[in-house]
Amino acid sequence: MEPTPEQSPHHAYPDHWEADVVLRDGGTARIRPITTDDAERLVSFYEQVSDESKYYRFFAPYPRLSDRDVRRFTHHDYVDRVGLAVTSGGEFIGTVRYDRIDDTGRPASAPADEAEVAFLVQDAHQGRGVASALLEHIAAVARERGIRRFAAEVLPANNKMIKVFRDGGYSQRRSFEDGSVHLTLDLEPTEKSLAVQRGREQRAEARSVQRLLAPGSVAVIGTGRTPGGVGRTVLRNLLAVGYTGRTYAVNRAFDEGLATLDGVPAHRSLGEIDEQVDLAVIAVPAHRVPEAVADCGEHGVQGLVVLSAGYAERGAEGRELQRELVRQARSYGMRIIGPNAFGIINTAETVRLNASLAPESPARGRIGLFTQSGAIGIALLSGLHRRGAGLSSFISAGNRADVSGNDFLQYSFEDADTDVALLYLESLGNPRKFTRLARRTAAVKPVVVVKGARHSGSTPPGHAVPVSRIPDATVSALMRQAGVIRVDTVTEMVDAGLLLAGQPLPAGPRVAILGNSESLGLLTYDACLAEGLRPRPPIDLTTAASPQDFRDALAEALADGTCDAVIVTAIPWVGENGEAETGDGQVLAEALTKAVAGGSAKPVAVVHVEIGGLAEALAAASSTAAPRPRTVTPAAQPPAAPAPAAGRDTTTGPDPSMPTAPETPPRPGRIPAYPAAERAVRALAEAVKYAQWRRQAAVPGKIPEFLDDTIDEAGAAALIEAQLATAPDPRGRPLTHDEARELLGRYGIDVRPTLPAPDPEAAVAAAARLGYPVALKTTAPHLRHRADLGGVRLDVADEEALRRAYGELTDLLGKPAELLPVVQAMAPRGVDTVVRASIDAAAGAVLSFGLAGAPSELLGDTAHRLVPATDRDAAELIRSIRAAPVLFGWRGSAPVDTAALEELLLRLSRLVDDHPEVVSVALEPVVVAPQGLTVLGASVRLAPPPARGDVGPRRLPNY
Repeated sequence: MEPTPEQSPHHAYPDHWEADVVLRDGGTARIRPITTDDAERLVSFYEQVSDESKYYRFFAPYPRLSDRDVRRFTHHDYVDRVGLAVTSGGEFIGTVRYDRIDDTGRPASAPADEAEVAFLVQDAHQGRGVASALLEHIAAVARERGIRRFAAEVLPANNKMIKVFRDGGYSQRRSFEDGSVHLTLDLEPTEKSLAVQRGREQRAEARSVQRLLAPGSVAVIGTGRTPGGVGRTVLRNLLAVGYTGRTYAVNRAFDEGLATLDGVPAHRSLGEIDEQVDLAVIAVPAHRVPEAVADCGEHGVQGLVVLSAGYAERGAEGRELQRELVRQARSYGMRIIGPNAFGIINTAETVRLNASLAPESPARGRIGLFTQSGAIGIALLSGLHRRGAGLSSFISAGNRADVSGNDFLQYSFEDADTDVALLYLESLGNPRKFTRLARRTAAVKPVVVVKGARHSGSTPPGHAVPVSRIPDATVSALMRQAGVIRVDTVTEMVDAGLLLAGQPLPAGPRVAILGNSESLGLLTYDACLAEGLRPRPPIDLTTAASPQDFRDALAEALADGTCDAVIVTAIPWVGENGEAETGDGQVLAEALTKAVAGGSAKPVAVVHVEIGGLAEALAAASSTAAPRPRTVTPAAQPPAAPAPAAGRDTTTGPDPSMPTAPETPPRPGRIPAYPAAERAVRALAEAVKYAQWRRQAAVPGKIPEFLDDTIDEAGAAALIEAQLATAPDPRGRPLTHDEARELLGRYGIDVRPTLPAPDPEAAVAAAARLGYPVALKTTAPHLRHRADLGGVRLDVADEEALRRAYGELTDLLGKPAELLPVVQAMAPRGVDTVVRASIDAAAGAVLSFGLAGAPSELLGDTAHRLVPATDRDAAELIRSIRAAPVLFGWRGSAPVDTAALEELLLRLSRLVDDHPEVVSVALEPVVVAPQGLTVLGASVRLAPPPARGDVGPRRLPNY
């Protein structure tokens, strides 16, 4: 919406203040600046506000707005006077305004940093969280305009408004003056205000998904008049599962005399239906979708599932149609699954919803499933059904133009019917938010993810989201840090989901193996070793073992305190006549189930070969099995990383700013069966790693307090500001060696100085200044850190050796002007490592570590963690690379000073976290000796920080 000429020419309409938000009840609304075009909307809005609310706003009866009032409330300069409105269906439902004031309360301009603020919300929309959302957004606008405090006068009887201010989480002062409550809010975000904001976001977004999955009534728009077709298929599926709500068939082409279709009421439009419809499934051609959406919005539909194709998957024109679809739906307060969706399923007994194209609805179970692909959704549903597993909910989001995997995590976090969340993702619209939500959800229930389209630039058609440039290996590492179980295939996802949904988490990596095949036991043993587990020697029950023998052996293993999990291997047993019997799997399943029911809480998996009906029997037995606890038991072995040091908490474990969900209660145990040992072991290994993460996440890591005493944050900020002021390029600039040394030094990171050596004489003078022995090396970009090409000469002992080395260097590689040689004092011998930090616009700040040279550059042996890193993150970072043994005394070498290395990682993490303008840092090489370390090279790049989608007021993404 563009401003009119009457508005201040100095401040253009701030369209970046526009935002779609989810309100407390799960509906959406739009927040935007008020303009002069809004006069009629404002008057209409005010007429619908009760006299009591008007009195609370103006402290006196105020039945109508004068022309002067309307002009005042619609003319803003977007700096000293700002008004925001919340709209639904294009009409105002709430407003907020601030006016900058001075110390005496009179109108003022900058540098005055206080403003008076006032809210007004339509009575019909009070209680939906409108004022709370407005407070978040107007506070962000005020901070952007240099305002640091809000002042508000509230009547004592206006409890709702007082509660909005009190519950916002901002630091505030309160006094009673002249019959009103005077409130002053400091607008600097606090841990409490962030926690409040994220808690509201979680509840609202979870509620918005819950409204889609548990509607009281469903209308299928586009239901065909003849059998077949998308709409008719969805209607048939709704009826087949016994949906508990009311169902309607809608098609504008129905004959006027048609009253029912397939036994449900048939209508030509939603307006003909006597009640409000909660959910509409749209299955009409794309060009007719806007008409259907408008019909839904005008008749109070709460959510849409758009099965129609022809959107962003078709190119730029379709992408614009998709954006318009989202804008239209949100303008009516509706959320969308799709377009190009496969549908949704909710197996809860009170709902029984199958609004999808799935030919067969899954059984009721404890697994929640989200997929961005209809084809993958079909495969997953089929695989789970074939293995006898049930679902709690299913969402196939198609182009995920609105409802995304993040929303599904918000819902799964508090859904009591879901024990495990499975997600197939092809794109991550907001990776920072995803890792934050996944970390919180994983703290109470497993999150298993398959990431499709993993290669850079291969975002699938239809997914109009920012593309991250960070490698897939980095994405995987960051997911692991957040507690996400990242697997490569949908088969592995199903395998892991079955184990995690039906079995307790293992207390450690010790595995007992028992069965009636020595060969199958050995295969399982080898697979355990390959996955980093600690298997005990397999117990061979021989091919003559009976189901009772299996039961006795499993019961003994479960009672054994030296194992944390059991894998049962089974082949057809030998009968009395000496012939192999495929047998009835029901018999063996009953024996195993009885052993598990009477044993301790340890995960059990079965590997079977050609035993008919075993998997199905084990699945069926879960309905009668005794409950098994899902709690995390203490580890049998301590974690490799040290315990946290004293200091301030961070969010490595469960996010402390989020609401907490109860631990998953005990559930009947379903013993998962696998056709191959490798698949069972891989699923168990993922459970072991996840359980270890849960144990560690229970005690969040910390940032040691000693860092605060040795860091000059203000000095670093001044240096950064001065350097960026000299960079006309908005992309920023790299720092020189000396500039980088000075900035890093403010954070206690000492970079060994280098002196230029443009000729032999300068080299000799530099060496004399630094002291022998020295290193002579080139700094040309194509030769930097390439000792293998002869560009580095170490341990140069004296002047004669230095002159000789200088001559050899220039003779071999080129002229000094090309090589840019430097002289540096020698560092103590140690292990060469590389430490980096960079900011990705989508994923955020990432800290990386590896050994310098071939391990990291050729083999990709690099570990990553999100910033800010804690002491635990730093310890795990250096231990998680494959070449880590080199740091700890490999082959008799002296262990290096890993404590100093961890401190360096923490200091660098603090630097990029405190100063987002530091968009890239590379410390290479960092020579880690038995005592201490030396940073020999450093490069730093500064730039204006990229916008962050995970901070500031909550808002829905617009792609």
